Amino acid sequence: MVKKVLLLGSGFVAKPTVDILAKTEGVQVTVACRTLEKAQSLASDVATAISLDVSKESELDAAVSDHDLIISLIPYIYHATVVKSAIKHKKNVLTTSYISPALKELEDQINEAGILVFNEIGLDPGLDHLYAVKTIDEVHKAGGKIKSFISYCGGLAAPEDANNPLGYKFSWSARGVLLALRNSATFYKDGKKVEVDGPELMGYTAPYKINEFTEKGLVAYPNRDSTVFRELYEIPEAETVIRGTLRFEGFPEFIKVLVDLGLLKDDENEIFTQKLSWKDALAKYLGAESSKEEDLIKSIESKTKFADEDAKKKIIDGFNWFGLLSDEEIDPKGNPLDTLCSRFEKLLQFEKGERDLVILQHKFGIENKDGSEETRTSTLVDYGAPTGSGYSSMAKLVGTPAAVASQLILSGKLPVQKGLIAPYSPEINDPIIKILKDEYKIELTEKTL
Repeated sequence: MVKKVLLLGSGFVAKPTVDILAKTEGVQVTVACRTLEKAQSLASDVATAISLDVSKESELDAAVSDHDLIISLIPYIYHATVVKSAIKHKKNVLTTSYISPALKELEDQINEAGILVFNEIGLDPGLDHLYAVKTIDEVHKAGGKIKSFISYCGGLAAPEDANNPLGYKFSWSARGVLLALRNSATFYKDGKKVEVDGPELMGYTAPYKINEFTEKGLVAYPNRDSTVFRELYEIPEAETVIRGTLRFEGFPEFIKVLVDLGLLKDDENEIFTQKLSWKDALAKYLGAESSKEEDLIKSIESKTKFADEDAKKKIIDGFNWFGLLSDEEIDPKGNPLDTLCSRFEKLLQFEKGERDLVILQHKFGIENKDGSEETRTSTLVDYGAPTGSGYSSMAKLVGTPAAVASQLILSGKLPVQKGLIAPYSPEINDPIIKILKDEYKIELTEKTL
């Protein structure tokens, strides 16, 4: 019997999911987006395309009721709406996002409906869980303890293509990347709970070395709430639990200045509703004496601290590179964050032939049963195909795990058949790890240091 999949969304990462499922025997895929053109572009000639607005309940219900599995790759704020419809029509759902409080509230209804809502099965979250749970389970079974768990992931540009002041290009939503930089971070370090406010986050970056990658200097900083993973990964014995983000050197210093200047705020501001030049908009926003470069620099200096003259020069050169001190006109979006996003998206796209890079590493501090200590790492360094000639690394590493988990759900081979779940147990994870490794050559390399 043919199984029907409805994929919601047309973002960066959906293409591998569509392609893999469309090639799966006995599976039909429908791609749904608000704009039909986007859906058609993603579906190409392997899937059906429809126009669908998920905020219209009757439209969503009609589409959901006609399919067996709903893959929701739209922004996470809409997942609860999709799941409510799936509960009504008793359909399974898969997302690559974290389980949100809104989904948690639906858990009883999900169980009553007898449906499966599988979340967190992309790259981060997703692949990271698969290999964290794997090592933790192996250590515990051997009678050992996890004393520290440190995990960093970065979606980057290949070093040769990181040719801008941020050393960064967008392989996913620019707004998502910039908003994430405002989140506070909480983690355990040497048995103590540490909390870092969003505005201070860039001050918490530190150089990070990975033996498998030496082409360009990396820095790492914590993100969001890592403390919950002591419970989710069942490592109550861990004194250090840190999950965070990798970037190239230079990124945190530049972002810190943007934060200090208030350019990552999304509060409405009249300045960013007008057709002004960047230098005039910045002068008004910062309260500079004029829009001359020296006055703008003076104003920037009054609101942020530079380590030294060299650091200051780098940042000002960066502002010039982005045209933020120039006569170029802003694309007014009503607030500083979205106006800046529009600028970044224009200048920081992957050009034809450029590649992205994903680096993910877990580092486990282990105390063995006999009291001896060791450090193990699980590492992935993966380059995407040159832009225009295949999948980006980010798309492949988010979209493929989602597709593999979907295949297991559709074939009834996933060991758990109902409930609100994420990949936190070996019984769920092991089949996915095996298929990703055997069929798609996607795996983390495990080493004992």
